[in-house]
Amino acid sequence: MKFRFAHNNINVLDLQKSLAFYREALGLEEVKRITAKDGSFLIVYLGDGVTGHKLELTWMRDRTTPYNLGDNEIHLALNVDDYEAAHAHHAAMGCICYENAGMGIYFIADPDGYWVEVLPNGRG
Repeated sequence: MKFRFAHNNINVLDLQKSLAFYREALGLEEVKRITAKDGSFLIVYLGDGVTGHKLELTWMRDRTTPYNLGDNEIHLALNVDDYEAAHAHHAAMGCICYENAGMGIYFIADPDGYWVEVLPNGRG
């Protein structure tokens, strides 16, 4: 028996804002969408165009308050081929929320406060 990752899910309050963020910050593009017949939710899968792993964004129509992320110790991590350019891009976006220069990593925060770790290729 062998398992492999398919996707990770996060719930978002403003789907359009989240889609724009993940497109601009990380180049993730929509690859699939599921809409509830009654319009109560939307699920959008984002892909990096390289791996089969997806990020699933779930939007709930009746949700009006931000999600409780607890201590926010859970995060996603992505490798990037040009770490310095990515860092400059994210700094210009104003979304870097934590940096550990000694380890050569940093984190960005999405519109809902979820953290994404950015690593140079070959790390992680």
